[in-house]
This record gives sequence, structure tokens and C-alpha cells, in this order.
Amino acid sequence: MRSKNRIKVLNTLNKGKMISAQIEKQTKMYKSHTNRTLKELKDKKLIKCINPTDREYKFYIITKEGKKALSEANKIIEEVKKDKK
Repeated sequence: MRSKNRIKVLNTLNKGKMISAQIEKQTKMYKSHTNRTLKELKDKKLIKCINPTDREYKFYIITKEGKKALSEANKIIEEVKKDKK
């Protein structure tokens, strides 16, 4: 979970299912970065596409493994912030 983009996408998907354009808008990431991050997270089984055959609007959701990884990453981020103070 070293990538800020991965954490941004997981945090965004933790709010509910979304298409890539919604994720782009909420995370303020470029389309190419969003698509690459979605692929990486999907390969790691942290998210999944719930309608992979749809060509226009693919909806993504966070998996149980993704929620667990996000929780751990957020804990580490909070610890680092505390240590910096």
C-alpha cells in the first residue's frame, strides 16, 4: 500500500460502487492514472468489477480484502502523522 493513488481509490470506493469517471473526479487523478490504479487493485483482488462485460460503464466495488488493506494503510498513515508532530 505504498501508492497514494491506490489509497485514494480505495478510500473513494469505500463509499460505494462507482464507475472510473466518478473515481477520477473524486480523486482528481488523470484518466490514465485512474485506469492503471484500478487494474493494479483488481489484480491484487482489492477491488472487483461487478459488470465486466459492459463496455461503457464498468462499476467497481471494494472487496473484503480491500477494506482490510485500506484499514491497515489508514492506521499506518495516522501513526506516521502522529510521529511527525
